[in-house]
Amino acid sequence: MNETILVIEDEPSIADNITYALTTEGFTTQWRSSGSEGLSTLEAGGINLLILDVGLPDINGFELARKIRKRFDVPIIFVTARDSEIDRVVGLEIGGDDYVVKPFSPRELTARVRAVLRRFGKVPSPSSEFPQNDSSSFLIDDSRYSITFQGKSLALSRYEFRLLKVLVQTPERVFTREQLMEKAWEEPEMSLERTVDTHIKTIRQKLRAVNPDEEWIVTHRGIGYSLKESS
Repeated sequence: MNETILVIEDEPSIADNITYALTTEGFTTQWRSSGSEGLSTLEAGGINLLILDVGLPDINGFELARKIRKRFDVPIIFVTARDSEIDRVVGLEIGGDDYVVKPFSPRELTARVRAVLRRFGKVPSPSSEFPQNDSSSFLIDDSRYSITFQGKSLALSRYEFRLLKVLVQTPERVFTREQLMEKAWEEPEMSLERTVDTHIKTIRQKLRAVNPDEEWIVTHRGIGYSLKESS
């Protein structure tokens, strides 16, 4: 087992418990006590999963996760004392792969790490399910998790990339929210239908920033979404 886990946690006692539990199970760990240090470690490469505390001294963990999602395709498990439903929803909507509330068992967290890594490793590339739509105004780069729209690269989170790719590769096809969750999320049963709506709204804003004169994503009320066929 060669996976390297980055722990961003400002409380040394909690970080020690987490890293000890992970190393005894064969993981390699790195610990950083601030968001800026954690981001620098991610930039150096070699991280397979991130355990991220929401309450960091220099930046809110949710805000840090948003920055990370724009640049890195690494699974994120949030650890936090916040146990409200809205915090869980926010954490999952911005791209979190799991959400663990303090206090927690280090063994439970280790089991969740294994589960997320299994899911992350088994997610099929959408390109294996749909043919590339060469006539589209969109250009998909799987290796970089990026999509270019009318010549301009879109800054997409991992889930935004997956959602838009599904729509782009089958234009005019109407997907239900449930179908989109099945194709874009590793664990769709952990997500809510409004999570899809939130991501679609953000994708629309990014498309409008490039071309404000056309609406590319079509809403089918009571059903779901489709992408307009390129003219």
